[in-house]
Amino acid sequence: MSNKDVKVPAAAGHIVRNEELIFERSRPGRRGYLLPELDVPDTGVESLVPSELLRDDIEGLPEVSEFEVVRHFTRLSTWNYGVDTGLYPLGSCTMKYNPKVNESIARLEGFCRSHPLLPDFLSQGSLEILSQLEAALSEITGLPYFSLQPAAGAHGELTAMLAIRACHAKSGNVRKTVLIPDSAHGTNPASAIMCGYDVHGVTSTSEGLLDPADVERNMSEDVAALMLTNPNTLGKFEEDIDKVCEIVHAKGGFVYMDGANMNALMGIARPGDMGVDCMHLNLHKTFSTPHGGGGPGAGPIGVVRQLEPFLPKPRVVRGEDGALRLDFDRPESIGRVRAFVGNFGVLVRALAYIYTLGAKGLREATETAVLNANYIKHRLEDVYALAYEGDVLHEVVFTDRRQQAYGVKNGDIAKRVIDYGFYPPTMSFPLIAPGAIMIEPTETESREELDLFIDSMRAIAEECENQPEMVKSAPHRTRMGRFDETAAARKPILRWQSPKERVAGA
Repeated sequence: MSNKDVKVPAAAGHIVRNEELIFERSRPGRRGYLLPELDVPDTGVESLVPSELLRDDIEGLPEVSEFEVVRHFTRLSTWNYGVDTGLYPLGSCTMKYNPKVNESIARLEGFCRSHPLLPDFLSQGSLEILSQLEAALSEITGLPYFSLQPAAGAHGELTAMLAIRACHAKSGNVRKTVLIPDSAHGTNPASAIMCGYDVHGVTSTSEGLLDPADVERNMSEDVAALMLTNPNTLGKFEEDIDKVCEIVHAKGGFVYMDGANMNALMGIARPGDMGVDCMHLNLHKTFSTPHGGGGPGAGPIGVVRQLEPFLPKPRVVRGEDGALRLDFDRPESIGRVRAFVGNFGVLVRALAYIYTLGAKGLREATETAVLNANYIKHRLEDVYALAYEGDVLHEVVFTDRRQQAYGVKNGDIAKRVIDYGFYPPTMSFPLIAPGAIMIEPTETESREELDLFIDSMRAIAEECENQPEMVKSAPHRTRMGRFDETAAARKPILRWQSPKERVAGA
C-alpha cells in the first residue's frame, strides 16, 4: 500500500502527518541495532546455520531504526478497533467487554506459571478451579456432567457429536443421519459431517421458529440427533423445544443444543430442564473471556448421564481422601480432543466472571442483554425491516430490504457504520434472512452508547434514501478506502513481498 492510498482526515488549518508504512520509511544504512566488533574468528553464517535452512533470494527488507519500528507498531495499534474502545455489535459472536479483574486472576503466578505436566498432588489449586467450574456450569445449564477440554464452540460441537456416535455404537445402533434446522449456526452441519453423519435440514415456520411437525416428519430410528440452536440465530427462543425433545427421544435420538447463545438464558432457563441431552458453551462469549482473532477460546460440553462415559479423558475426579486427580482410566471415552486439560487460562477467567457476578448478577446480565437488544429493535424497526416479526431475546435481525430500493446493500451499510465510529454488525447471516443485519449489543453497553449507535444507524438509513452514493462508496473517514473485495478474496496476499514483487503484482 503506497502513501497515496492512506487517507487521514484533517481539521481545517492543521498539518496531517503522512502515515507512511514501514517500507516507505526505509533508508539505506539505517539499523535498529549496534553490535560490537567480533572478538572471535568470523567463520561465516554457514558454520552456524545448515545450508538447507539458508535463503539467498530475500531482498528489499526494510532498513529502519529501532524507534521507527516502535513508532510504526504503536501507531498501528491506535488504528485498531476493539471492545475496549467502543461498541462491538456483532450478532451471534457476542463480543462483550472482558472485566480486567478476570485478567488479573488468570495472571496469578499459581495459575499462569503452573506447568501442565505437574503431578496431581502439586496441582490441587488448578484442579480445584476445573472442578468448581464444571460444577458451576452444571448448575447453570442443568446438565450434570461436563468436559472442559474443547477449545472453542465448533470444537465442542464436534466433541458432543463424537460422544453421541460412540454411545449409539456401543449399543450396536449405528445411525447415519443428523437433523439440523435452517436457523442453526453454520458450524453445526460441518461438525456432524466430520463425525460421518449425513445432514438433513428442518425448516422453520413463518415466525422463524422450529416446526415440531416437520421434525416429526423427518425423525426416524436412523436419526442420531437433532442439532438445534436456542435461542436460534434470529434471536428467538424455541417455544416448542420440549415437544421437539419428546419427538426425538421417542425414536431413540439425542437432542444437541448449540449453546453459543446461552447469554440469553443464563440464570433464567436451563437447557437440561427442557430435555436437552448435551450442549456446548462458548466461555469466550457467554462468560466474558477474551474473544476474537482466532482465539483464545473454550467450548466445554455438558451431557446427561447416558453420555457421560464417552466424555474426553482425563476427567477431574475427587478421591475418598478429598484430593483431586485426573482420571485416565475411562475405557469408553472418545479420548483426548485437546492437549492437557484445555485452554486453562480461559477457564480461570470464566470462573472469575461467574463468581464475581454470582447467581443474581448472571441473571441481571441476561436480562440487560435482552433489554438492550429489544431497545435497539424498538428504535430501529421503523427504518430497517425486521427479518421476522415477533419477540427477540439477546439479538435482533434486520434486513436491507427497504434500503435496496435505493440501490444500497447491507455491505454498504456496514462500511458506512465504520465512518460513524462503530464496528459493523454481522452481515448476511443467518442465511434464512436475505440481506441480514444482525445486531447484538450485549449487557455491557450503556444507554448512552446504544443511543449513539442507534442515531448513527438512523442517519445512515436517511443517507440511503437521500444520498445513496455516499453510502455505496463508504468508508470515507478511514485511513484506507474501500478495497476491491473480489480481488482480496481471489488474489489474497498471504506473505511478505519484496518491493520488486509488489511492483510486479500491482
